[in-house]
Amino acid sequence: MESRKSNPQIRRALCYANGNKQQERSPSVIVIGGGMAGVTAARALHDASFQVVLLESRERLGGRIHTNYSFGFPVDLGASWLHGVCNENPLAPVIGRLGLPLYRTSEDNSVLYDHDLESYALFDMDGKQVPLELVKNVGVAFETILQETDKVRRDFSEDMSVLRALSIVFERKPELRLEGLAHKVLQWYLCRMEGWFAADADTISVKCWDEEELLPGGHGLMVRGYLPVIHTLAKGLDIRLGHRVTKITRRYNGVKVTVENGKTFAADAAIITIPLGVLKSKRIKFEPKLPDWKEAAIADLGVGIENKIILHFGNVFWPNVEFLGVVAETSYECSYFLNLHKAAGHPVLVYMPAGQLARDIEKMSDEAAANFAFSQLKRILPEASSPIQYLVSRWGTEIDSLGSYSYDMVGKPHDLYERLRVPVDNLFFAGEATSSNYPGSVHGAYSTGMMAAEDCRMRVLERYGELDLFQPVMGEESPMSIPLLISRL
Repeated sequence: MESRKSNPQIRRALCYANGNKQQERSPSVIVIGGGMAGVTAARALHDASFQVVLLESRERLGGRIHTNYSFGFPVDLGASWLHGVCNENPLAPVIGRLGLPLYRTSEDNSVLYDHDLESYALFDMDGKQVPLELVKNVGVAFETILQETDKVRRDFSEDMSVLRALSIVFERKPELRLEGLAHKVLQWYLCRMEGWFAADADTISVKCWDEEELLPGGHGLMVRGYLPVIHTLAKGLDIRLGHRVTKITRRYNGVKVTVENGKTFAADAAIITIPLGVLKSKRIKFEPKLPDWKEAAIADLGVGIENKIILHFGNVFWPNVEFLGVVAETSYECSYFLNLHKAAGHPVLVYMPAGQLARDIEKMSDEAAANFAFSQLKRILPEASSPIQYLVSRWGTEIDSLGSYSYDMVGKPHDLYERLRVPVDNLFFAGEATSSNYPGSVHGAYSTGMMAAEDCRMRVLERYGELDLFQPVMGEESPMSIPLLISRL
């Protein structure tokens, strides 16, 4: 990234004739949203000597990154994994330079396996552990079944849900049907797939479910939480917390942004990193209104819900595996607990419901939600002691998120992510829902923040005739020299 000192071209004041006076100013940008995409874009433009103000509706930074310290140690209520522990991941250099440790939960990146199979401890509703060999065999069977859905989507011109495609596979090849305990384990795998998309299988597009790019290196849990990354990127920026945007007006010579208390901000351009769920709510008014193709992209992209109910215990009474699961007759009834004790040394289990189950649990009070999660745990560990503390996320109903992350809905094209990213005049868009390659991920949000910042910089400087075609691309850096700190203890 270019510093203010190393960039004389932008440091040079932009001069405008005003009668006999000359007014000096630097190019300016308003960034809306203080999640990973917004903070990344603001950091890049600040380092390119733009005047940047970041408006964040919450009283904290991070957006759907929310590291909580109320237990006396960090736990992530939102994003917590680096998907693709490798140098090809655009976030890896940042994490590596900060020396933040990762706990690798799988060796290979996959929608189906965010942990290696040896770390699974699955139980039935009666508390009997499922043999690991059966878990592995069903996993192989599920992959075969999904391969058959590829044939189904090629045979049908119209799109359909993953669930409908699975039913057609079983109609065509009844020998692939599983019965008894194996069927319940299959439902658990489907439950985990639904967790990846934060949506139910009857809403996920079979045409597009595997369109995203999976980076190598497996999945890595951020042991100290994601917030240190946000705070490092945000250092020295002009950030206004508690500034909920209500209107964005674009004019031929700039943009004007109005916040809830009536205060307005003006700049040459704006970068919008508002969550897809909030854009869908139409709580923010655009003047003039966004083009029809942009509004269609907002309407047609799916936004799912995955929540966390974090249970803090006084002692560890569960097996030393990375997670515990409950298998059942339907994916809705299945359960999934992440074991933070194995990953980070804390006596914490994290229950992670998604889709309709997450929506139903959001109707409960925090206490009732925690009791529900604990009741699922008691099914498999009857002697479990009650939690001493708990935290509950509500990404579906929280006013500043209205969903967890984006996914491909049935009948809608995958290029909606790119359409959402395309600028409208001097409005630029970033965030995980604008990442065609990495939707729903933190590194997707980061990379789109960088792209939006560079697009904005080029557009603004081009307009002022200040663009140096030989200037290096913003954010261009030497290869990462500091290795990622990865454990698998």
